[in-house]
Amino acid sequence: MRDIRVTPFCWDGGPPLKIAQIAPLYEAVPPKLYGGTERVVAHISDALVAQGHDVTLFASAEARSAARLVAVRDSALRLDPAPMKSELASHLYMMHRLREQAAQFDILHFHTDLIHFPFFESLAERSITTIHGRLDVNDLPIAYATWFQYPLVSISMSQRGPLRAANWVDNIPHGIPHDLCSFTPRPNGGYLAFLGRIAPDKRPDRAIQIAKLAGMKLKLAAKVDPFDRGYFEDVIAPMLDDPDVEFVGEIADADKSAFLGNATALLFPIDWPEPFGLVMIEAMACGTPVIAWRCGSVPEVIEPGVTGIIVDSIAQAAAAVDVAARLDRGRIRAAFDTRFTSDVMTARYVDLYRRQLLNAAPNGVAVAAISHHGASVATHSIGA
Repeated sequence: MRDIRVTPFCWDGGPPLKIAQIAPLYEAVPPKLYGGTERVVAHISDALVAQGHDVTLFASAEARSAARLVAVRDSALRLDPAPMKSELASHLYMMHRLREQAAQFDILHFHTDLIHFPFFESLAERSITTIHGRLDVNDLPIAYATWFQYPLVSISMSQRGPLRAANWVDNIPHGIPHDLCSFTPRPNGGYLAFLGRIAPDKRPDRAIQIAKLAGMKLKLAAKVDPFDRGYFEDVIAPMLDDPDVEFVGEIADADKSAFLGNATALLFPIDWPEPFGLVMIEAMACGTPVIAWRCGSVPEVIEPGVTGIIVDSIAQAAAAVDVAARLDRGRIRAAFDTRFTSDVMTARYVDLYRRQLLNAAPNGVAVAAISHHGASVATHSIGA
């Protein structure tokens, strides 16, 4: 009997893709404690594998992932105890390792800002670059104009503001696994929560003032980076003398469900154009409402009166506590399930990968790895 090889099909009905996920090296994948970008890379990689794709992750050696790992550094940079290290050298070495293997992949998905731009110009059409940071930075406009051929993904529409003319091909909000944070229908903590960094742009000082004005206890679970140590000691530490303010310190994923789930509300009083804000959807996954400043991505993430309250002042935030406490926590969780799971996020990325590869195919001819209804013979790499 003639041997017929049938291509397996993935969630979206198309054949599997060979995908490289390229993470920054500042934190582990996922981070052991605080960290955003590397956490999102972990969620995307695992969800892609679960959906049937062949995924290779370029990251530091302590990564925990369902994907195949190419370890380019023994440990992530931030928690590396070595007194001296080079962020540039470690990322350049990762680019070298990726370049050696690039022809093996259908798509290269970069999460490394723009350090890869000079090295993969010939492969730009079969790459995707998700921009995770703020863009109101000098020198970025000329760089993104110089390497315009790279397709870019924003994580909120507000993030695009400073670079609206860049080569944006999609806007894909972040997502987390549906079971990462447990739903808590009835919180028992009687406190407001702040989760993030002790930094001027995150405004934990506002959180303390809001809680005091609302007559509520506040718990701050946050890291203090070395360059924020002065702000912590000069501004925040004196405010911790209040017995109703508890500084918890950095917490890991395993601690978030209890911390966020038992809070009356999460305070998100930012003072910078936050591109997304993972903690907002982590709180939503627990069923916890969010009281957030009208800034950055907040209006795109929070549905007023459904998942939280958007405010413009400390007084408004304090007044919103009682309103937020009466929101339907089941409805908050349902909104998370509909909009912000890693499966929802990853399905959108897969659709973008296939569209991008279709555009990159010679003369518009789709190979099996590209087409949603591709041929039955397994064909993966389209070459360099």
